[in-house]
Amino acid sequence: MSTPNIAKEDIIEGFKFRHATKEFDATKTISDADMHFILETAHLSPSSFGFEPWHFIVVQDAALRELLKPVSWGAPLKLDTASHFVLGLSMKAPMVKHDSEYISMMMKDVKKMPADVIEMYSKFYREFQESDFELDTDKKLFDWSSKQTYIALGNMMTAAALTGIDSCPIEGFHQEKVEILLKEKFGVDTDKYGLSFMIAFGYRKADPANPKTRRNIEDIVTWL
Repeated sequence: MSTPNIAKEDIIEGFKFRHATKEFDATKTISDADMHFILETAHLSPSSFGFEPWHFIVVQDAALRELLKPVSWGAPLKLDTASHFVLGLSMKAPMVKHDSEYISMMMKDVKKMPADVIEMYSKFYREFQESDFELDTDKKLFDWSSKQTYIALGNMMTAAALTGIDSCPIEGFHQEKVEILLKEKFGVDTDKYGLSFMIAFGYRKADPANPKTRRNIEDIVTWL
């Protein structure tokens, strides 16, 4: 495996280019290769304990996009104009609790851990949930899964920006109503998965009206 050698200046330019695109050019479509590249960066994203508590639904069907509009106040214009629209799902307690079938499968079948390592890893993971982070409710476990899924979100946005593709992360939706819709029309098992975010990808219709603003870096970083 070769060591990446991407110019730091190019990476910073990508971060400067990225902005929350409110309206996309509906005449422009992201290529299949570029979209698979973006999704692969989610696939390769890190997660706590490496348990990948996520799933991503790419919504290209126009009728399904229409169904999302009434329960997603922050999304209608993006649903109309984005080349690709992705739902970021995170696993709920039945999937990520330390003694779940999914966690057992990840250790045994995906990570290929030997039995003694599984025993040790399971102990660490249980202590992490019960003592270190006190993940003792279903909501806390879902919020923990969402934190991992947001890592993938950030990586997708950065990868898109570095290749000249725009994006907009969206939390403007009614969580309970949208999950009813996901269960009834999208085939999502909402006992196992909840919606953490939506994200639209495409090409901007116009450049941002205002320059990017941020606090001074001295205000957000402390060196000790």
